[in-house]
Amino acid sequence: MKVSALALGCLNFGSRTNKEMSYRLLDQYQDAGGSFLDTANNYAFWNDGCVGGESESLLGQWMKERGNRSRMTIATKVGAKPTFPGGGFEHKEGLSRKAIEQAIDESLRRLHTDYIDLYYAHIDDADIPLEETLEVMEGLVRAGKVRALGCSNYSVSRIEEARSISQAHNWTSYSCIQQRHTYLRPNRDADFGVQLSADDDLLKYCERHEDFSILAYSPLLNGAYTREDVPFPEQYEGPEVQARMRVLKEVAAETEGTMNQVILAWLLQNTPSTISLVAASSFGQLRENLGSLDIRLTQEQLERLNKA
Repeated sequence: MKVSALALGCLNFGSRTNKEMSYRLLDQYQDAGGSFLDTANNYAFWNDGCVGGESESLLGQWMKERGNRSRMTIATKVGAKPTFPGGGFEHKEGLSRKAIEQAIDESLRRLHTDYIDLYYAHIDDADIPLEETLEVMEGLVRAGKVRALGCSNYSVSRIEEARSISQAHNWTSYSCIQQRHTYLRPNRDADFGVQLSADDDLLKYCERHEDFSILAYSPLLNGAYTREDVPFPEQYEGPEVQARMRVLKEVAAETEGTMNQVILAWLLQNTPSTISLVAASSFGQLRENLGSLDIRLTQEQLERLNKA
C-alpha cells in the first residue's frame, strides 16, 4: 500500500476542531497532494460532549460531500473506545471477536464507506488471546471490509508473537506499528499510561523487517518544541534534552527550516523511515508541517542529530 509521506491526524476533527475548520484543513491537505487520513473509533471521547466516533463521522461526511473516498487512504482503529458514555480507558471495548465485529460495522457506517484501508488494533489487549483477535481481523480482510492490518501501542515481543501466529495460519499479518515517537527520547522510567513510546528494540525490529513499517504519533509533542507556553511533558526531562535541543536548533538554522520541520524530516529520512501523523488546528500549522517535505537533511546532519 502506497501512502502519503505525512498522514493527517484527525483526532480532534468534529469535536475540538469544529466542522468548518476541519473541512478547510482537510481541503488544504488534499490540495497539497495528501491522501492519508488517520482516525480511530474512540476519537475523541475525552473532549467535552463527546463519546467517540466524532472524528470518523466528520471524515465520512467530508468524503461524501467531496466525492473523494476512492482517492483517500483511511486508517482507523479498534479496541480503545469506552463501552459506555463517560467511561475511560479502563472501560475500553478491547479486542475480542464480538467487540471487533461490532466496531468495524459502526466505523464503516460513520465513515460512509464499505472498506477501511488500514485497520489498527489500537491498544494491546492481554485479556484476549492474540489468536482470537487475529482470526477475526483475517475475517474482515477476507470479507473485503479491511485492506491491511496494523497495531498500535504494542511491544516488540507482542508484535513478533502476533506476526508468527498470522504466518502460521496463513493469515494477513500486521504490516505496521503506530507508536508515540519524536526526536527527544523519553526517560527510561517514563510512563505514558496506555500509550507506548518507540524504543530501540522496536526501531531495530523495523530495520530488520522491510515488510513492517512504523508511523509516529505525537511527533511534535503538541507544540512543545517551539512554543514557550507549552512545556515539555515530564517524561522528556532527561539529562540529554539540552544537547539534543542544541543540535536540533543548529540543523534548523542550517536548513532554513523550523525545528518542527526538521523533526518531521529526521523521522522520514532516518532509518527506519517513519511516517509522521501531523495534527493541525490552523492553516499555518498545517502549512509548516507540509513544508517539512521540502527539507533535505545531509548524512552529516542526520548523524549529528542521532548522536546528540
